[in-house]
Amino acid sequence: MYSRERALYSSIIICIIFLALIGRLTYIMIYKNKEYKHMAQGQWNSQVTVEADRGDIKDRSGSILATSIDVYRVDLDLKAIDTYITDEEIAKDKVVESLATASGLTIDEVNKKLNPINEEGIEVKTSTLITGIEKEVADKIKALDIYGVIISINPKRYYPNNNFLAHVLGGVNSDNVGLNGVELEYNAQLKGLAGYKIAEVDGSLKELPFQTIKYASPVNGNDVTLTIDENIQLMAEKAAEKGFEDNKAKEVSIIVMNPNNGEILAMVNKPDFNPNNPYEEYEKFDGENDFEKLQNMFRNSAISNNFEPGSTFKNITMAAAIEEGVAHENDTFYCDGGVKFGSTTIKCWNTAGHGTQTLPQILQNSCNVGFMELGSRLGSAKLREYIDKFEFGKLTKIDLPGESEGIIKSVSDMSEMDLATISFGQTNTVSSIQLMRAFNAIANGGTLIQPHMMKEISHEASNGTKVIDEQFNPIIEKSIISEATTATLRDYLERTINQGQEIGAFMGKDRRVGGKTGTAQKVDPILGGYSADKYIASVVALYPVENPQVTIFIKVEDPSAGNYYGGPVTTPILKSLLSEIFTYMDSQVYTERYSYKNKVVVPELRGKSVNEAKKILENSKLNIDIGKDTSKVTNMEPYPGSLVEENAVISLNVDDYKNDIDKLIMPDLKGKTLEEATNILNSLEITYKTNGSGVVESQDVIAGKLIEKGTKVKLDLK
Repeated sequence: MYSRERALYSSIIICIIFLALIGRLTYIMIYKNKEYKHMAQGQWNSQVTVEADRGDIKDRSGSILATSIDVYRVDLDLKAIDTYITDEEIAKDKVVESLATASGLTIDEVNKKLNPINEEGIEVKTSTLITGIEKEVADKIKALDIYGVIISINPKRYYPNNNFLAHVLGGVNSDNVGLNGVELEYNAQLKGLAGYKIAEVDGSLKELPFQTIKYASPVNGNDVTLTIDENIQLMAEKAAEKGFEDNKAKEVSIIVMNPNNGEILAMVNKPDFNPNNPYEEYEKFDGENDFEKLQNMFRNSAISNNFEPGSTFKNITMAAAIEEGVAHENDTFYCDGGVKFGSTTIKCWNTAGHGTQTLPQILQNSCNVGFMELGSRLGSAKLREYIDKFEFGKLTKIDLPGESEGIIKSVSDMSEMDLATISFGQTNTVSSIQLMRAFNAIANGGTLIQPHMMKEISHEASNGTKVIDEQFNPIIEKSIISEATTATLRDYLERTINQGQEIGAFMGKDRRVGGKTGTAQKVDPILGGYSADKYIASVVALYPVENPQVTIFIKVEDPSAGNYYGGPVTTPILKSLLSEIFTYMDSQVYTERYSYKNKVVVPELRGKSVNEAKKILENSKLNIDIGKDTSKVTNMEPYPGSLVEENAVISLNVDDYKNDIDKLIMPDLKGKTLEEATNILNSLEITYKTNGSGVVESQDVIAGKLIEKGTKVKLDLK
């Protein structure tokens, strides 16, 4: 009896254990299947990130200003290397010596990298032996065939012209992410999208040949083409460098622009740095510590630094007075050297006085007394109204990081003395780019235009055709002053730049240049009030007077070679720069660079006969490349809706290219008339709704997006 009960109990226990095992196996197979499968795959699968190529930055004609080159890095799996040394029975010193010889590092440097305890006393499993090496060095290390030494491509940003355009281009960090300048502003467009590769590996984690399981191609970054003209930029770089040295200045900045569309043709600050090795040069910049020195090195003072503009601001006061009709050409202004405000006298720079002058003469003589009279005639509210019209105190919205607004006194805070000093360029502060935007309005007939650095963003289709993803459409304000006022003021500016400076005689009678110099005292940051020996000399200029195509601003901070007045300091720089620009503008190279290239939206051809497609492309001034000779178009590259230049190649029926017949690219319609926009949308079978009249100001589907046929788009016109 006892043995039977015992056997029964044993059977029950065995059944319970058996059922538990079945339950556990069922749980694992059904509920934990994915988890354990993933863990198992992790033992024999390896996922590797495939980096995207960062896009290039180019000048307006396509010259490369920033690109990426492949260099290599070497990482060490310290445990794997220890295993290798043990298994192969090789002395560690031998491995260290081999790595040092191949890499160019010292024995001590390699030993430190192989130490599993780092300098902070923390145990580490991996370390980086060396980065940024050329393929030749990487191949030498690879040839050592040391298990645990991992060699990988490490793209490096490269600036082929070194210091050229440094403050505009900016730079990237070790992960190829933009830190400043264009590299930061357009990082999202430049960086691209990384892909990945999943492959089978052996027990030592080495990839098995021909065993790639999954591959997702990276999407390379787009190229950013700037408005910069490398030829004019080089001229400005040379002029700024010479001005910096000749005047023993703290800094020199130059901006060259097209006043009619807001394009920046050149922007330079000296001193500068080499973005290939920026951290080797920061010591020459001001700052109490390394961080401040680095900040000052990267700072683009043409857009970030505020200063009192001095006499270059007199153009704004003069424009307001002419526009409001409170001053006329033959009005007379008497200067005896200063104006009294209670017990305080605000002096003219010519303390002996200019005597009796006409309106254009007070600009020619840069007479502070004459401009204080103009300010008085306008009154504080009206002068502030024009300061607001020219948008001082507001960001220009230039497409570069770090822009400053400046400081403008409100009418309620403006005393009689403030009104007087503001009228000739003191008290308020502005940035160089703000001053240029305002001066451009005088040059172009009265329109305020957003300054900009980007001309277009593009990528290369698989057939080699350049596809334009985005073009810059600057913000254009309504006319802020009349064409008549600007024409009068440009005439005065021509007389001004010729008086006493001999620039007209130097340039020749057929070179009509207008401009105004300025001298501004700097505020002493410690004592307050104006410094007795710190000045900013500047000049604004336009050419040609009758129809300006180029505007220039030059600023020299703290000249210390004996002269600090705007005229003597800046006009030699201006002469040098203008003489080169004149020669360039007369050349065929300039004509070709600035000739407009018509853009064409790629038409829909899929489903049409090849003969019909040929006719459509011919009418659109596009070239054709036919791959497989069939009666119908089955695929095409680039996609319909893409923006390309005239004579671009459109590839049809290419075997190795597939695209969805129901997908196309949303075109950029901003700036087009209603008729132009609707013609494009109809041809692409995109439905639409419009709001307003005029030209397209915005679209609710972004340009360059891959969309389905029949997508509905809303256009706002203004």
